[in-house]
Amino acid sequence: MADLTWRTHGEARRSTRVWRVRTSAVLVAAVVLTVLVVPPLAHVDQQAVDLAAKLQPPTWAHPFGTDDVGRDLLLRCVYGLRVSLLVGVVAAVVATVIGTAVGALAGAVGGWTDRVVMRLVDVFSSVPHLLLGIFIVAMFQPGVWPVIVSVALTHWLSTARIVRAEVLSLRSRPYIDAAVSGGSSRWRIAVRHLVPGVLPRAALAAVLMVPHAIWHESALSFLGLGLPAHEASLGILVQSARGSLLAGNWWPTLFPGLFVIVPTLAIAGLAGAWRERLDPRRRSELML
Repeated sequence: MADLTWRTHGEARRSTRVWRVRTSAVLVAAVVLTVLVVPPLAHVDQQAVDLAAKLQPPTWAHPFGTDDVGRDLLLRCVYGLRVSLLVGVVAAVVATVIGTAVGALAGAVGGWTDRVVMRLVDVFSSVPHLLLGIFIVAMFQPGVWPVIVSVALTHWLSTARIVRAEVLSLRSRPYIDAAVSGGSSRWRIAVRHLVPGVLPRAALAAVLMVPHAIWHESALSFLGLGLPAHEASLGILVQSARGSLLAGNWWPTLFPGLFVIVPTLAIAGLAGAWRERLDPRRRSELML
């Protein structure tokens, strides 16, 4: 009876996991199609101002309504999502490359190099990401690339720790000892064995970093430190809609907020499923 209960519980967990993964995959596909298909099909400029149509509620002509200067909110949200995805993906890739290089160096070389590098990582980690990001962005003119640089330079630290731990684990494997006994240099061992071994974890870290980067870009734009005010950014849209919300107009705040929340949750759902497949202990728990 107990075995049947555990089996039923395990099947329910697997069913929930499959449903979550499928839902996340559908949402991610929908997001990608939206940012690729909607702008070319639009027959209006997302910057076009029409004061006669300002703050209209959702209709067939404007499914998300219009903002405080009459611009179509659906098109603005799509363009803002394009910017957020661009920042998230590029910043995640750059941060992963930096973190992988630093973590692999610390783990492969070891000794005083490992200690110095990880102490530097601890120092940077002690500073809040958003505060450091504000400092970096403030040194440049508002734009996409300063935001990408800011996000990348504040999000590589966790990847460095993950890669270092994975490299240290790989160094204790028998085939690494055999390579050392065979006379292979540290460089050859790192290139042939250690770096390929950490790539799956590094790739997972990059995917997990995309939602964080999107939120980071939205927060900077909300504070007025990201993109220029006239550009379409989800953070800018939420910030500019605060007055409309106080006046009882809910749509200028709701839809940009959903465009931030839904894609990040979908990407995080897929990354979580990938992490469960990479973690043997987590995978064995799911099989119970």
